[in-house]
Amino acid sequence: MELEISKMTLEDLTKIQDILFSEFDDFWTISTFKQELQCQNSHFIVVKDQNLQILGFAGFKHIINEADIMNIVVKKDYRKRGIGKCLLENLISYAKDLQIDILNLEVNENNITAISLYNKLGFKNVGIRKNYYNDKYNAIIMKKDTD
Repeated sequence: MELEISKMTLEDLTKIQDILFSEFDDFWTISTFKQELQCQNSHFIVVKDQNLQILGFAGFKHIINEADIMNIVVKKDYRKRGIGKCLLENLISYAKDLQIDILNLEVNENNITAISLYNKLGFKNVGIRKNYYNDKYNAIIMKKDTD
């Protein structure tokens, strides 16, 4: 499958607005997402197939030389095909281009697939946030140096 990575635009968000929660996941409201896209410290990318259908997106927010990955989301029917890895590798490269030294993220302790991917790409466990997700599941805090 041929994939195209580009910076996310408000037009991209409009294209997926109707299927955002059913096809991707319940993560943020549309208004929250629009605010992030308009913030100069937030950087989001999309991955599209050859028909320009959005298959996933990811983004981070940076302060000085450090960034927090806000999300990495792949359309449900396209998961486990390397799209998440493609998004994460592009985020890492983008962070390096912006001279960001450290990437941080949080992941649900039950998301074994994501944790495995993060470990493969050099993220290390640095802590736990107890009952972070729905006051029930712990968040694993992970960090990667981009050098």
